[in-house]
Amino acid sequence: MTTPLNWPESLWTHSAPDEVENPPLTNHLTADVAVIGAGYTGLRAALALAEAGLSVIVLDAGDVGWGASGRTGGQVNPMMPFNSPQRIKELVGERIFETLAEQSLNSADEVFDLINTYQIDCQARQNGWLRVHHSKAAQKKATTDIANWNAVGANMRIVERDEVVAISGSRAYRTGTVNPRGGAVHPLMFVRGLASAGKARGVQIFGQSAVTGLAKAGAKWAATTQGGSVTSEWVVVATNGYSDGLVQGLASSVIPITPIQIATDPLPPDIIDEILPEGHTISDSRRVIMYARREPDNRMVYGGHGECDKQGNLSGFDWLVNDAERVFPQLRGVTWSHRWGGRIAVTEDHLPHLHEPQQGLIVGLGYNGRGVAMSNVMGRVMAERILGATPETLPFPVTKIAGIPLRNLKMIGMKHVIRWMKFLDYLETR
Repeated sequence: MTTPLNWPESLWTHSAPDEVENPPLTNHLTADVAVIGAGYTGLRAALALAEAGLSVIVLDAGDVGWGASGRTGGQVNPMMPFNSPQRIKELVGERIFETLAEQSLNSADEVFDLINTYQIDCQARQNGWLRVHHSKAAQKKATTDIANWNAVGANMRIVERDEVVAISGSRAYRTGTVNPRGGAVHPLMFVRGLASAGKARGVQIFGQSAVTGLAKAGAKWAATTQGGSVTSEWVVVATNGYSDGLVQGLASSVIPITPIQIATDPLPPDIIDEILPEGHTISDSRRVIMYARREPDNRMVYGGHGECDKQGNLSGFDWLVNDAERVFPQLRGVTWSHRWGGRIAVTEDHLPHLHEPQQGLIVGLGYNGRGVAMSNVMGRVMAERILGATPETLPFPVTKIAGIPLRNLKMIGMKHVIRWMKFLDYLETR
């Protein structure tokens, strides 16, 4: 995994209870399964495997939730992004589509059920997700897509301007879509809760233990760190946007992007009371989206697309502030006390990818902005595969790792593409 960057402290780190760091690996251990990555995907897989009686060791270059899982916007939004139901059918086929659609639409419910089952204290609330439409074209597309998603059980509905204003507090949008299954969590508390549930069932977790080598050792695998190694029958690779050269071709199969967020201190009633009064999360339909939520202590969190240079410096926060004030004029002049970001993985087809490049090696990544919900589904599915499920019964197709065509050029041009998309969004929003 990529060495952690010295990024600014997030609101989540600031507001979560103190946590004892997991020690680095300093010896040579054996387990049934080694998990690389202590985020949602890896810890969900570890928890399921431990409950089935397997011994599991989790290794992370940072610690639990250091990557995107502990830095995300924390919205638990079901439904696949970008692709329409018809497009997904074309990509994966009718049989896979049915199970994939079911898993996607139920993904938020699965997260909240998981939180309830393990009594994870993470400020969980499932009050619905409002996706507002930035243009007439976006509304038209949403209407068609919703009809198709509802045909497979989505239960979404279009809301008109008066209801948009009532449940969002914003007059910047005329229509929107409500998905009642959406919600929010404190993402760092959630991922730490998964870790605690795993530990209670025997999972061992080692922080500051970047895996520098992964190789077959006879019939088993050896994952090597600076301080030790883990020998196991299976290896779960759950590195997502932080994937490097550990698994051949994996890093070039995704494009890492950097969502960023800003957050206020707790706001007084005269500012906050009109904003998202029923507790919905909100995002919009632009190419470069915004997403926001109101916290239990009356803070506002606002997120969107950012940039990260080679030194790890994040930028794009000024755009976020301006956009927040456009969408919610109530926030003009407030102090944004926290600014942070994380790295996620985008795939060429905008679908999660499940790979099994060698026997005993399984990889899951690529949630395209739906990581809180879909990464937990992926972790469970990888555990099911290890426990004996056959590939054809899984909701994700098991595919070969394939590089994205012209990936380097696309990454070099990403900044200019994002600026062009923002300009198009601006014209349409006007």
